Formats: sequence, C-alpha cells, structure tokens
Amino acid sequence: MAGKAMFKMMNEKYCLIDTTLRDGAQSPLIMFSDKEKISIAEMLDKKGVYQIEAGIPAVGKAERDMIKEIKTVCEKAKISVWNRLNKDDIQASLECQADIIHISVPVSYRQIHDKLQKDEIWLMDKIEEILTYTVLYAEEITIGMEDASRADVDYMINIIKKVQQFGVKTVRFADTVGIMTPIVVFQQIKELIENTAINIEFHGHNDLGMAIANSIAAVEAGACFIDTTVNGIGERCGNCDMDKFIFAASTIFANKKMRG
Repeated sequence: MAGKAMFKMMNEKYCLIDTTLRDGAQSPLIMFSDKEKISIAEMLDKKGVYQIEAGIPAVGKAERDMIKEIKTVCEKAKISVWNRLNKDDIQASLECQADIIHISVPVSYRQIHDKLQKDEIWLMDKIEEILTYTVLYAEEITIGMEDASRADVDYMINIIKKVQQFGVKTVRFADTVGIMTPIVVFQQIKELIENTAINIEFHGHNDLGMAIANSIAAVEAGACFIDTTVNGIGERCGNCDMDKFIFAASTIFANKKMRG
C-alpha cells in the first residue's frame, strides 16, 4: 500500500540537466580542452539530454566564446549558463545568447550571514533587483537555491514565491555540501512543491555516496529535473553519475516516462 501511495506522488515525466561542463569541470585534476568541451556537448546533445549547463560566462571572454560555439553545435539541447546574483554576471551571460540564464542564490543562514555578510532582507531585495533587470532580456530564467540542504524550508518557500512573481517556473534545489539522505530529500522537495507548485530541479553531490539515491528520491517527491555529470565527476566527491542514474531510474521507474 505504501508503495502505491508513493508512486502516485511521482511526477509523470522528468528530464536530465547535465552540468559536466560547469560543475564537472570543477573536479580535481580535470581541465577540459576546447576540443573536449565541444565533443562532450555534442555527445550530450545526441544522447538526448534536455539541458546542458555550458559554463560560467563571467569567467572571461574565452569562456563566453566557447559557450557560443557550444550553442551552435547543439541541435536539440537547451543551453544554460551559471551566474552569481549580480548584474555583471548577468550581462556577461546575455552576451552568450544562451537559452536559459541560471542565477545561483545562497539560501542558508551560513551562506547569507557568514559568506555574504548580509541578512535575509538584503537577499530578498537583491533577488528583486537582479530579476527586475534580467527579465527584460532573458528568454528563460531559473533560480538555484545554493546550500538548500542547510536552509530553512519556510524561508525557501518565501524565496520561491518571490521569484515566481517574475515568471520563474523552475528552481534548483542544491545539496551543495552533499549531506542529505533520501528521506530528507523526499520530505523537503515534497513540501516545497506542495506549498508553491514550482518545478524542482535537484542537484546532488556525492560526499556521502548518496547522489544517485537522493536524485531518485527527488523524482519520487515530484522533481521535474535531475542534474547529472558524465561519470559523476564534480568538485570534491563528485555529482550524480548520468549513466548510473539512468540505469537506476529505468529499473526503479519502469513505467515512468524519462527524457534524456
């Protein structure tokens, strides 16, 4: 009976977002050549990945030029770019003409108070300022809740409701430090969806060896998008391994529709 109840809570369709060229590139001892970046992007596009996070335009002109080239070689995949919550980053990204502008927003107390030396009121005002500008030029905007695994759920709900006022339809739930377990992932994502009806993208790290299990739990809770990397590469212990996730998901969710 419990299994049937859980199945009813699962979404009917979920897609893969690959972040090999952004988060994966932060893996220790890995440095992709330009040729390798293009090859990876083409492979992901042919594989049917829904979205490719191609890089960070604010890094510099070479990064922006590479992102533009990636966009030209990909026939189907949407191309997204990663930004901090500031106007300079957004302007650099707009130059790339990416399909999606992704803006990372620190949402935990530690990130807001210790890293930024700010408070929650400042953050809400900053979100409004940056989104007011970005919506004038961007085709699509997604928001990343950085360090969501250590953030207050009620505060995240307030942030989601705030960004929804600007037409944002998808929010990334990032287990930035890789500390979550499947039960907690399921509970928190389910609560966010029930209170906001937002599309959730789950971004897991593998510090506890839980990235794949947590991603499965996210789908069970209703997440629409799962972040992956080729071979699970990424900073520290890596991210959710694309092929292993596809194998696990296709086995566990045999009757579900999966794209990518």
